[in-house]
Amino acid sequence: MAPLKFSANISWLFSELPDFSQRMSAAAAAGFQAVEAAWLYDADLTELQRAREAAGVEVVLINTPPGDVKAGDLGLAAVPGREGDFRQGLDQTLKYAKGLNCKMIHLMAGRVPVDSHRHLVAKEMEAVFVQNLKYAADILSKEGITGLIEPINTRITDPRYFLDSPHQAAAILESVGKPNIKLQMDVFHWQIMDGNLTQNMHKYFPLIGESI
Repeated sequence: MAPLKFSANISWLFSELPDFSQRMSAAAAAGFQAVEAAWLYDADLTELQRAREAAGVEVVLINTPPGDVKAGDLGLAAVPGREGDFRQGLDQTLKYAKGLNCKMIHLMAGRVPVDSHRHLVAKEMEAVFVQNLKYAADILSKEGITGLIEPINTRITDPRYFLDSPHQAAAILESVGKPNIKLQMDVFHWQIMDGNLTQNMHKYFPLIGESI
């Protein structure tokens, strides 16, 4: 794992400012040398490039598009039947990542489809996820970019999110078998789902590419 450093998530911080360009400047003024964001895709890439250069901050992480949020999407990488949409979103993410010299992309797994039972679709979703991650790994490796997967807890935050524990993520990473696909650790989600933070951090430290 790369040396640890702080970054400001400007999707949530400095939200009193209307656009990401202003938030980059605010982050720099607050002392941050790096920023990350969930989805920047409503912002003009050229303007973001100018803002990043003017602020002197590094963009360290962006997410793949969520899909159709109004329809309940929150990522597409593990959603059966949405492989084409995932690849299209990955192309868009890669364009922004290259333009902003961002070297990490969160490949969002997505939610268990409405009216589906998790245990009935888990194997199919895992197979789709592994297939899409292998595809992404090959694309991203050409640009020197690392793809990340992040477990999100299903007890409080999102009951339908497919990837919800570091144990599940580790098994999927083993199936993918690509060195540039790694684990994004969020201690909030890990603690809620399993606890044992010290033990799990020690166990999965070699897989971690980014931590929150």
